[in-house]
Amino acid sequence: MTPVTSIVAADPQRDARVLQRWLADPHAAFWGMGGLSADEVREYLAGVVADPDQDAWLGLVDAVPTFFAETYDPAQVLLRGIHDPLPGDLGMHVLIAPPEGEPRHGLTDVVFATVMAWCFDGLGARRVVVEPDARNLRIRRKNVRAGFTELREVSIDEGERTKTAVLSVCTRDDYARSELAAVAARETAPAPEFARTGISE
Repeated sequence: MTPVTSIVAADPQRDARVLQRWLADPHAAFWGMGGLSADEVREYLAGVVADPDQDAWLGLVDAVPTFFAETYDPAQVLLRGIHDPLPGDLGMHVLIAPPEGEPRHGLTDVVFATVMAWCFDGLGARRVVVEPDARNLRIRRKNVRAGFTELREVSIDEGERTKTAVLSVCTRDDYARSELAAVAARETAPAPEFARTGISE
């Protein structure tokens, strides 16, 4: 059955508890937020939502909360003075919920493709910028499959820690020619549903 994906604006009150649970799972270790309480995650989300240079998004697959994404202006957030921005650059992070029950084959590809479509079609990005931890080989491989080019290693100050990251970029054309885009075209619904408003409980 073809999964139906959607993205809505994250709500700190509604989403903090589920996001805290996802962040506490070992698979989210590279986010460095596994020790946060639900209240601390709520405060973190509220800060992102209030920042004009950042946005937070909740992703659903078949109406079930399944992933979280952040988008940001790389000229103002995290990469200021590190990345040489071009007009239309958009930074992106994505976190997929830990699996429950039987693994769902191809889910990470579907989620990643949905987030890339959101960046380009929903938010009007001309180029997506990511900065995964250099040790996170799994997401780096996923990025390359999605058309990203790894530029160089950079040091990013994340407050309580400094991350060695791999600065990577992907244009719309890069993504359209990628292996992941081809897979997503076969395995997903014609287009994800995008909305800037919240969802009902």
